[in-house]
Amino acid sequence: MRWIISIGILLGIEIYALQAFRRLFPKLKVTIIYIVLSLLVYGLMIGGFYMEVQGGTFGQPRGLFIGLFLSMMALKIGLLIFMFAEDITRILRYVFRLIFPSSKKSFPSRRKFVSQLALGISAIPFLSLLYGMYQGKYNYKVLKYKLEFEDLPQAFKGLKVLQISDIHSGSLDNKDKVQYGIDLINAQNADIICFTGDLVNNLADEMNNWFEVFNQLKAKIGIYSVLGNHDYGDYHDWETEADKTKNFNQLLSIHKKMGWKMLRNENVSIEKSGEKLHLVGVENWGKGGFVKHGDIDKASEHLKPQDFKILLSHDPSYWDENLKHHPKNFQLTLSGHTHGMQFGIEIPGWFKWSPVQYRYKQWAGIYKHQKRFINVNRGFGYLAYPGRVGIWPEVTVMELG
Repeated sequence: MRWIISIGILLGIEIYALQAFRRLFPKLKVTIIYIVLSLLVYGLMIGGFYMEVQGGTFGQPRGLFIGLFLSMMALKIGLLIFMFAEDITRILRYVFRLIFPSSKKSFPSRRKFVSQLALGISAIPFLSLLYGMYQGKYNYKVLKYKLEFEDLPQAFKGLKVLQISDIHSGSLDNKDKVQYGIDLINAQNADIICFTGDLVNNLADEMNNWFEVFNQLKAKIGIYSVLGNHDYGDYHDWETEADKTKNFNQLLSIHKKMGWKMLRNENVSIEKSGEKLHLVGVENWGKGGFVKHGDIDKASEHLKPQDFKILLSHDPSYWDENLKHHPKNFQLTLSGHTHGMQFGIEIPGWFKWSPVQYRYKQWAGIYKHQKRFINVNRGFGYLAYPGRVGIWPEVTVMELG
């Protein structure tokens, strides 16, 4: 039943889009070219999903096909909205002619300027999505914050904490651009780097071409990491459970070889001038259908409410569900996961919007509840749609004070 509804919706979109193109470009040759291109994009999209089943990961070709499909659909949906709105007015005009005496009894024809307007406006999201695939996905931004805490130990005043998240190495496709991002991170001269999950899409082998790149990351005190929902390999069709376990252990080994300290429902202490700061890491815990391996009580064992803690938790929904009211008092939580949906509008200090905000209360940037903060990183990489529009890849630098 769902397939029938989906096909019906797609047919409706295609019929309206075709009408707009035929109104603007009446030649049969143009219509044939349009139909062939549309069928090609559909074919690539279907082939991309077949590759997912057979190949087992979100790779670059499949991402490209998804991006082309989404770009084309954005154009066609825009045309549908305008053409459908015009049809409503055409019906109303026709009814008006029937009710009131008029010399014109025929059904009103489509107006060419409406199709021109529809195509012009619909081209904006179409071109934006293409730009996001070509340039936006590596448009790295360094976002800097200064966070004030009443209970931060004096020895850690001015501590520079850098956060990255959601690398999704299986999607990356340009070493020069990624290398620029790594150089940008190292240029921040951070005391601590925190990685908040999703190193890969599914397979540890995705890091084969990227190990030497991410192995270059440096921080004065160290690099700490946690697991994201994609790191467990749950979205791959494994032949045996042993294969899945082997892949997971290989991923853990990659973190270790890069010198990243993995925190799996545990904590570590950093001491300076006789004072301590505690890094706490939980495994993924996500609201809804996401895996729930996080155990904050185990992770914060032996810690007291007055201890200053930085918590790494991949999914920000865990903050709402368990952390912002937790008696252990987690002063700063670092999360990722949402990617800001890789699409939205941001005007710093004034306006921020993305469709993902209707799923997650905390979806990008700094949020505060009483004296507790959470930062939701927009992600370093990308997934599915191979691009970003308005929500750029992020390196977060937080100076504690």
